[in-house]
Amino acid sequence: MKGQKGFVLLDKWPFAGLFHTFARWQLLHQERQLLATLSDDALKDIGLNRADVAQETHRHFWEDPLRK
Repeated sequence: MKGQKGFVLLDKWPFAGLFHTFARWQLLHQERQLLATLSDDALKDIGLNRADVAQETHRHFWEDPLRK
């Protein structure tokens, strides 16, 4: 909007891609940690077991299975 101040477009920022990659890695790490806190019954509901969770939580942060 005209006259709007304090708004930064990240697409025009030189390091926008790096920022988005870092944010995605951080979110992925948080999701893996939350997955590890689920109970066995909750894991069974989503079709996982403790071995699947252990394998996922031990992955490195840069290993993105969706490769976005």
